[in-house]
Amino acid sequence: MHGYTADKDAYLKRLRRVEGQIRGLQRMVEGDEYCIDVLTQIAAATKALQAVSLGLLDEHLKHCVAQAAAEGGPVAEAKIQEASEAIARLVRS
Repeated sequence: MHGYTADKDAYLKRLRRVEGQIRGLQRMVEGDEYCIDVLTQIAAATKALQAVSLGLLDEHLKHCVAQAAAEGGPVAEAKIQEASEAIARLVRS
């Protein structure tokens, strides 16, 4: 079981909301909406995805990484490395 399983419905709801935002962005571009308005909506969609990412990362650290750390050894080192790489990807995006 993954760390986010208990909140799966909430994550799916948030992702569906982002999906709707993206469809709205497509309509805005198709309708030749004002550039700043499109950029504002892109920022909102980006923020929403970041919120999902941070929530998933938090669940991963609390569940997967904590469990691996309790076990120790190479499994713990691998999970910590994996989490560090995920954080680095989020920071770069």
